[in-house]
Amino acid sequence: MSAPGLEIDLTLPLPHFELRVKTSLPGSLTAVMGASGAGKTSLLEAVAGLRPQARGRILAQEAVLLDSRTGLALAPERRRVGYVPQDAGLFPHLSVLENVRFGARADAAAVDSAIDTLELRALVARRPRSLSGGERQRVALARALATRPRLLLLDEPLAALDVGLRERILPYLLRVRDEWKTPVLYVTHNVGEALALAGHLLLLRDGRVEATGAPFDLLATPGMVKASEDGVENLFPGRVRTHDPAGGVTSVELSAGQTIALPLAADRALGMQVTIAVRAEDVIVSKGLPEGISARNIYEVRVTALSRTGPDVTLRCAPAATGKTPDWIVRVTPAAVASLGLEVGQRVFLAVKSHSVRLV
Repeated sequence: MSAPGLEIDLTLPLPHFELRVKTSLPGSLTAVMGASGAGKTSLLEAVAGLRPQARGRILAQEAVLLDSRTGLALAPERRRVGYVPQDAGLFPHLSVLENVRFGARADAAAVDSAIDTLELRALVARRPRSLSGGERQRVALARALATRPRLLLLDEPLAALDVGLRERILPYLLRVRDEWKTPVLYVTHNVGEALALAGHLLLLRDGRVEATGAPFDLLATPGMVKASEDGVENLFPGRVRTHDPAGGVTSVELSAGQTIALPLAADRALGMQVTIAVRAEDVIVSKGLPEGISARNIYEVRVTALSRTGPDVTLRCAPAATGKTPDWIVRVTPAAVASLGLEVGQRVFLAVKSHSVRLV
């Protein structure tokens, strides 16, 4: 088994409670969730070295960042931790290129790789004030990556963006996760983001660890049930494949060649990266191949997990063809589970109306 990406044994006094986190996290992307005020941002700031009151021990990729017993507390600039706050925090007087270079210690290769990953080459001469919110977040991510961090901290990078900009960022977060192989702590309130991005979840409640584990496995915990009250979205990255003005639909290619139809979005260029969203509550489950229905998107899947989540039951469904993606999250009533006889391993069909699919 590989060494953990991050080990935390931390105590931090806060105005309303003491943050106490003791956990070992894998070297991949971990979502950090919990109600407002649970201590999520304070945890990131402590790991980054921005909370000098923090006590305990923190290791990132086996490098000791904090060890109060020996008096070791690395300064923020020596921790090699990339921190991206909600507001991006760019220097307004510097160009995009100068912002990305800042702190990179003349590592031109890292700067070029970060610019390419975030597709910023056409923007390098511009200043932050001329960029959209999504572009500014991409620059902030590139600046953090250009330092070749041993750990990346992202504090709700999508929260401050308009709905129309979010789909421009999620595919890049997936690229950062998959191409850079850097451990990430990703703070979010969005259950769909956690399911789409994270292989692991750290759930905080009033400064304590409520639970850790795979995001789907924790959907039944009180904190996740609360976060899911407004619904759960399937979030899938893809590329615009075709436009059909006569039929009123746009086709987006998802992973492994699957496609999904949505209402015509002719303003999105062919080949453009987008993120589509489908509420788990809007997916219809059928035991047999649906026929004579208006839903254009039909997928054969296997039920791989089934969990009672509050008043509903949440299913995780993998494409019937082995090795294909994406997995779907579906929410149905317990009555529907009983009437359909749903169980793990069963093959069923999912039906999704085009108008239930949106760009986020």
